Amino acid sequence: MPGHLTRLEDGMATATAAKKGSSKKASARKYSPAAGKRVETEIKAMKKGQLRSGRSGKKVTDPKQAIAIGLSEARKAGLKVPPPKS
Repeated sequence: MPGHLTRLEDGMATATAAKKGSSKKASARKYSPAAGKRVETEIKAMKKGQLRSGRSGKKVTDPKQAIAIGLSEARKAGLKVPPPKS
């Protein structure tokens, strides 16, 4: 019987912890909706074959690079975007 009570207590402790976690304030957005729109535009341009990289002017074929270009443009425009990872 003591083992059974321990399991109930463990269950109660996790349920209480879950309630406390859900009452926290929702975190703010990391990226603004306008920044997401910029990235979406760059992805579409890449799929059409119209997106070119900066200096060399080569066609961009990697989706990650297209996202990076979109975020870079959003930063230059002053939109809410976290700083790039160093």
